[in-house]
Amino acid sequence: MISPFLLMHPATNYILIAAIALVLAVTVVPMVRKVAWRWGFVDQPSFRKVHSTPIPRLGGVAIYAGFIVALLVLGNRYRIHEAISILVGATLVSAIGGVDDHSPVHPLIKLAVQGLAAGILVVTGVQVRVFDYQWLNVAVTILWVVGITNALNFMDNMDGLSAGVAAIAAAFYLLLAALNRQYLVGAMSAALLGACIGFLFYNFNPASIFMGDSGSLFLGFVLAALGIKLRFPGNMDIVTWMVPVMVLALPIFDTTLVVVSRLRRGKNPLTTPGRDHISHRIARLTGSRREAVLICYLIAGACGMVAIFITTATVVEGYAVGLGMLVIGSIALWWFEERVGWE
Repeated sequence: MISPFLLMHPATNYILIAAIALVLAVTVVPMVRKVAWRWGFVDQPSFRKVHSTPIPRLGGVAIYAGFIVALLVLGNRYRIHEAISILVGATLVSAIGGVDDHSPVHPLIKLAVQGLAAGILVVTGVQVRVFDYQWLNVAVTILWVVGITNALNFMDNMDGLSAGVAAIAAAFYLLLAALNRQYLVGAMSAALLGACIGFLFYNFNPASIFMGDSGSLFLGFVLAALGIKLRFPGNMDIVTWMVPVMVLALPIFDTTLVVVSRLRRGKNPLTTPGRDHISHRIARLTGSRREAVLICYLIAGACGMVAIFITTATVVEGYAVGLGMLVIGSIALWWFEERVGWE
């Protein structure tokens, strides 16, 4: 006998997957918070951080649990075995992030694990397929996955920022997947969306728990992988490759801003902490961290709307919009670096 769950309309299934992930995240966070205090997964305040009291980390475990359980319960409709490589890779980067949350891990080791996780995607066929040369597709896949994984990690610098931006990206992925009948991407996006929203109940300003690297690296990896999996049969790959780039434009911009700023100061972008992210600079302009995070949400949402337009754009329209976004991003980078500055 076929389970009634398997006969549901995809939209209903997406809603239920998101709901299960949300409830699981909300339920698990208090338990994880107690474990974090007991086992020493605590983020201590310092001059470079915005919080003034110790805050437990390890909230990423709740996001991971909500995501995985929701897919196990209702994701079997979409042949979840096809997502094994994504889940294995995400587990690897989340695990090394969890270790780093307790005791610092050398950045090169973290990058090596991320490269390994990206390699698992490539071996199982989850890779970019835009270029005629396979070696170029593989190189771009690894660069994209490692870059986005770290971009979400970089954005985890203010209450509710990384989880909120990831939730917005997942929401756009879900919409795009539903419109193009990309059911597996839709299911995983729904699970990620629900888990992030559930976590935000505790992480939005003022946060009572942080996701830590176990959560931010997990979010970045899954978003990078789902961006590769998205397909748009109604348009050409030479246009639609820009869609996930636009959805994740804010994390990409933030990482670019930080890297450029630190290199200009002769600092190592990977090991030099500081209040030089876009969120910190907006907070200095507005005088409010919460407003800075909300503005980042608005920017992420606007970039997602651009991504939706590109899905139906012609080659000329798509590249005109892409060039316009590149010009806007370049001007914004110059303005934030030269006029707003850093601490």
